[in-house]
Amino acid sequence: MATPWATPWATSWSGSASNHGAAARRAGTSVDALTRFGLIAAVAVLFGVSGGMLWLVGYNYDGLFGNPATKIHPSTYLIVLLLAWRSCTSGNPVGYIVHIADRRPASALMAAISILLLFVVIARQRPGMAGMIDTFVAAALLVLMLSEDDERTFAGLQTVVHVVMTANALLALFEFATKTLLFPYRLDGVAFTTDLRSSALQGHPLANAMVTAIYVLALLSGARSLSMPVRIGLIGLQCAALVAFGGRTAMVTTIVLGGFYLLFQGITKLRRGRVNLLGAALGFMLAALLPVVIVVAAYYGFFDALLERFVSDSGSANARVEMFELFKYLEWRDLIVGPDVELVDSLRRINGLEQGIENPIIRTIVYQGAFFTLLLTFGFVLFLFEVARRCHPGIWLPMLGWIILINTSESVASKTTLLTKFVVLALVLYRPARAVSRPVSPPAWPGQVPR
Repeated sequence: MATPWATPWATSWSGSASNHGAAARRAGTSVDALTRFGLIAAVAVLFGVSGGMLWLVGYNYDGLFGNPATKIHPSTYLIVLLLAWRSCTSGNPVGYIVHIADRRPASALMAAISILLLFVVIARQRPGMAGMIDTFVAAALLVLMLSEDDERTFAGLQTVVHVVMTANALLALFEFATKTLLFPYRLDGVAFTTDLRSSALQGHPLANAMVTAIYVLALLSGARSLSMPVRIGLIGLQCAALVAFGGRTAMVTTIVLGGFYLLFQGITKLRRGRVNLLGAALGFMLAALLPVVIVVAAYYGFFDALLERFVSDSGSANARVEMFELFKYLEWRDLIVGPDVELVDSLRRINGLEQGIENPIIRTIVYQGAFFTLLLTFGFVLFLFEVARRCHPGIWLPMLGWIILINTSESVASKTTLLTKFVVLALVLYRPARAVSRPVSPPAWPGQVPR
């Protein structure tokens, strides 16, 4: 049978596409086994393979030098190859791209804007070529491929996310206890030996902290397929890992947003008069034991590293103030189209910003210009809005945490896989339940009402 996008006429194609989509939903699947396995493998590599791991096999991902091909994460290559495979096996590659773009227009726009700006970066010889691909193109292409709503694929992705995040937290606690980093963050092979914060499976401690914080918030208001005891256990494990990662902002954001959410949920349940007695008893027991656990952990030095981060932030707070000083040295033309890169690097050294400009919008304006930033932000906002629309209402909690956290570092203004990880957590853990329609049997005799 010909695939819907193989029909040459537009009207026939659209009608066949709707019929194909309805048939796929009834069958519960819409992609071939290789695509399904490839998507699950790509997400596993995305969450489980860091730059430190890649360095051990000779793949210089986090470095400034080396082969340009190694500056792209392997998961991005897998996503692009899967899209090419799916397009070719459809029978009409162009028709397939139009089909998925029609289902996720904002994601298609995000991919188009990112690719366009990628050519602008290359033509102007600006930094950030790999960042455009890894940060934005990969995330947009993955959302486009997941638009086919294959139930078995989403079930596999959900399992992978929970397994990898659990392994990541356990490894973080092991590194914290032994003071040994198995896969430390490296820059051109040089590990930061003075930084003993856990790096686990996702590399940089702050990237780990951000993903873990979003995952905790997602466990609170999403992940409805998990039972309540399992969710509580995972939340406790991930919160302990947050301490090992030493992310102050991630920890505070998780506590504040999570606390408000639990308070709101508790008040709502009390007003409705629907309280599970067993759950309430368990909650009171945990609340009574929590202070004891915190005191014991503090006595054995579990929070020492985190408290040291609050006392001495290595100039991070000062950097968030000094970054605004850069605008005093730039003319209006520089702000619109982007100043000379060497001038920006000199200004950063003068103002003590060698470690980075800790805000994505400010960094993009300084390096690429306001016009570039405005266009990218426009596509980015529409992209996040589209992702949120494909999730059930609880997505507002991790979405709010995500917006807060990305504005406390360079995050999406530099090369990172954080955006792709966020959309995976959102689409997988907040997937709306699918209603299963059952056929109604005809009456056995006239006047009988079918059940």
